[in-house]
Amino acid sequence: MRTYAEFYRSVALPSWAPPEWLFGVAWGIIYPLFIAATIYVAYQAWKRRAPAVVLWVFGINWVANLLFTPIQLGLAPLWPASLDILIVLGSLGYVQWYAWRRMRVVFWLLSPYLAWGVFATALQLTIAGTN
Repeated sequence: MRTYAEFYRSVALPSWAPPEWLFGVAWGIIYPLFIAATIYVAYQAWKRRAPAVVLWVFGINWVANLLFTPIQLGLAPLWPASLDILIVLGSLGYVQWYAWRRMRVVFWLLSPYLAWGVFATALQLTIAGTN
């Protein structure tokens, strides 16, 4: 299986595509915040202050997030990765919607992830559409 850098260099990119190194920086910020938010939501669900469905959606997001790169790098068509990233963005959108109403700390912890998720989804869909 090729690396993400090899994949990124092998496809036609839009003019607004970021440099390869920015992905590492973004995820280096997002993952610790995402872990903190997950722990907070798990604690709130355990204390029955948040519905279990929010924790389940977090789980779906984690799985889809972690599967994105292997799907992107392991499959020749790009549409499965596009579907996966839409699941990531949709589940994150649900969590953000809930968090805004009930757990503002989670909303703010996940805000960089949402911003990157919207950007990454647009990038993925553009790459899939042009390659």
